[in-house]
Amino acid sequence: MRILMISDVYFPRVNGVSTSIKTFIGELHAQGHKVTLIVPMYGEEDELHDDDIEAKVLRIPSRRVPLDPEDRIFKRRLISLHYRSLKHCQFDIMHIHTPFVAHYAGVALAKKLGIPVVETYHTYFEEYLHHYMRFLPRAWLQYAARRFSRAQSADIDAMVVPSVLMRDVLDGYGVSTPLRVIPTGLDDACFTRGDGIKFREKHNIAPDRPVLCHVGRAAHEKNIDFLIDMLARVKQTIPDILLLLAGEGPALPYLKQKAISAGLEDNVRFIGYLDRKTALKDCYCAGDVFVFASRTETQGLVLLEAMALGLPVVSTAVLGTVDILQPEQGALIAGEELDDFAEKVIHLLKDEVLKEIKQAEAVDYAHSWSASEMATRLTCLYTEVIDQHRQEPTLLQARMRAG
Repeated sequence: MRILMISDVYFPRVNGVSTSIKTFIGELHAQGHKVTLIVPMYGEEDELHDDDIEAKVLRIPSRRVPLDPEDRIFKRRLISLHYRSLKHCQFDIMHIHTPFVAHYAGVALAKKLGIPVVETYHTYFEEYLHHYMRFLPRAWLQYAARRFSRAQSADIDAMVVPSVLMRDVLDGYGVSTPLRVIPTGLDDACFTRGDGIKFREKHNIAPDRPVLCHVGRAAHEKNIDFLIDMLARVKQTIPDILLLLAGEGPALPYLKQKAISAGLEDNVRFIGYLDRKTALKDCYCAGDVFVFASRTETQGLVLLEAMALGLPVVSTAVLGTVDILQPEQGALIAGEELDDFAEKVIHLLKDEVLKEIKQAEAVDYAHSWSASEMATRLTCLYTEVIDQHRQEPTLLQARMRAG
């Protein structure tokens, strides 16, 4: 198949959407499909990441997002300049990955190209908006998010959701577009261990110091402040405990100040973004336990990445993370309650037998989340949507006739 993808974010912007896109494109390429990806232009780092993906990448000039220097907004009119060359490629399907400019540009471009549209619902907007627009009543934001999701789903032929609970959420919104659960899987490279000893030496961490690890964007919806509060409880039993926080984002200044105010400046280490192929794996392997408490994940891919490297997990199970954590293979599920979470962390750190069991479980369980299997599910969905598009009028075809 010839697949056209579009997203408001991609590397060098580090997040779960970028990782998901790259993982799926790699597996689609391995299966013989050809992908073209349209993403924003960030700067000098673009070329490095474009060379590291098995797809043709079109970088569109963009502008910065106010109050968020990490993100960019497409200059949408410039996408149309590529229409003739894209038409020549004779694409079979459009896959949209984000709901901002990319959604509307993708739908419009697919309409001109006469191809069906699939979109992935990566972000739980009902919670996301609450964290960034606290000055508005939560009920208003919930109503807006649900109406927004229904409206966008009406533009497309099928919706991919990363978890069963996210599918149930959209069903509850009244979304009538066909929904298919297809998580992002792990490629073989995820199981190549890093060098935890080297990482500890580089960051002056004693070999026997107990280390908790968290990887993710430093954003308010990730609930990292809960982990810092939880750490204070763990410190009462394990005084030299250390929490590594890998990632950057808008909540970073707040989190640093919170750690200082709690007297945890020697127990929390902020280490920023790390290269996924080298330093990030070293960071995972330097940890004893991976901790996570996000309320907004539609999947929670970092949990699987940690487990693939033999790092047992203590996490809350909310929304998308339920699908990963429910079997408690390689993990202990904690409530979002400080004492319960801290107790499970302490138990796992102090019980060497349990820790070894969870380490072995983690690797075995992560292998069941194969990226190639998930890509096969995605191509099956593509085929169904393309066949339906060819056999009967679709929403986009009807609009083309009406327009």
